[in-house]
Amino acid sequence: MAGRWEDFLQRMACLLGEEVKPFAEALRRSEFPALRVNTLKLLPEHFAKRSPFPLEPVPWCPEGFVVPDIGARPALHPYHAAGLYYLQDPAAMLAGVLLDPRPGEWVLDLCAAPGGKATHLAARLQNCGVLVANDPNPRRVTVLARNLERIGVTCAVVLQEEPARLAQRFAGLFDRVLVDAPCSGEATLAHDPEARRRWSPKKLRSMAAWQGRILAEAARLTRPGGYLLYATCTFAPEENEEVIASFLEAHPEFRLVEVERHPLFDRGHPEWSRLPLPELARAVRLWPHRGPGKGHFYALLQKEGEETPPRPQPRNLLPLEAEKAYRTFCERHLKDAPAKEGLVLWWEGVYRVPLPLEMLEGLRVLRPGWWLGSFKQGKFVPDHALALGIKAKQANQVLSFSLSDPRLKAYLRGEELPLNAEEGWVLVAVEEFPLGWGYCRQGRLRNFYPRAWRLPTSLS
Repeated sequence: MAGRWEDFLQRMACLLGEEVKPFAEALRRSEFPALRVNTLKLLPEHFAKRSPFPLEPVPWCPEGFVVPDIGARPALHPYHAAGLYYLQDPAAMLAGVLLDPRPGEWVLDLCAAPGGKATHLAARLQNCGVLVANDPNPRRVTVLARNLERIGVTCAVVLQEEPARLAQRFAGLFDRVLVDAPCSGEATLAHDPEARRRWSPKKLRSMAAWQGRILAEAARLTRPGGYLLYATCTFAPEENEEVIASFLEAHPEFRLVEVERHPLFDRGHPEWSRLPLPELARAVRLWPHRGPGKGHFYALLQKEGEETPPRPQPRNLLPLEAEKAYRTFCERHLKDAPAKEGLVLWWEGVYRVPLPLEMLEGLRVLRPGWWLGSFKQGKFVPDHALALGIKAKQANQVLSFSLSDPRLKAYLRGEELPLNAEEGWVLVAVEEFPLGWGYCRQGRLRNFYPRAWRLPTSLS
């Protein structure tokens, strides 16, 4: 293990020279936690005023902050459960800034789990448009879906597919495509024994070949005039400059875009590539010893042409009985129906889909859209994703806790609570931000907070 770390540093010394010492020290040190404010819920300046932690801005991301308190534990705060922020490495926050999707566009995150960059893209879309969040790994894609739900993403389809299968189905459809490529993860070597065990120069070359194949499929998925962002959390030129150089050589219809520079951005290094194309300098490198975060590589590419393909609209395909149950729930428990178009019944789930359901036929679909609830025994049962996707003021009955209320943690532990209210569904919130559902009956609130998310009793 130690030998591989030394081999890695020796390679990096050839690239960085005297900078390799502060580089290695930066990788070894424990990082402060960092968070990206979820602008689907509130603005960064509003979060800063109520933040329970000290905050320092991330220089290149207006939504991003470092928490300069190693003991802050923001993952355990109720604001995290309410989706007010996503914990993310500062270097990874640059992806959403560079790709910068606009409301109404169709966006694809090809390797999306666990969801940091996908949730950022959804927030930039303002939940208006289509986000296809895909990951081939069956375990990781479940985590992806949960994170999208917690953040309150309502415009996403979650798939578990290989890039080639998606390219066959969706060729030329997306305005913006993100390839957060599987890589050797050199930014994690200091703290990840498994990453050190896997690392070798041979591994770098095999990863680069894999990355090149994914990028080629992503090119097919990008519409003429659209943007393709390639990202890695590794430093090896084989996985960065050389992948992009080979891609540009094979795809002359793409050009490498010069992005707005920040003083902490390093450029790409053509001299590190076997194909030293001058335009490789337009790429971005973030180094852990020059700014916050563990480091990243980015290359923003644009496809020649200007052609927006036809965008088919979803249709209501909800059976009459299920639609009646959904409408009855909304009339009784909400001020208005939060979704009225694109309603479908998929298995037992009632979803609002952002694209026609027939476009997903034959694909491995985890979520075809926003999961509103389930249709069971003639009744509509609201899903957790519905609670996190609406505002508290949209519900007729709201149980709102202050941060100091002991019932807040009791709810997050999954406990039943006493509640003198009308029988029916109650939206539970921390302050004005929804946390989940409860059902009131005979003076008790039955807790529907998801078991997988509940706080352990030991943290009470």
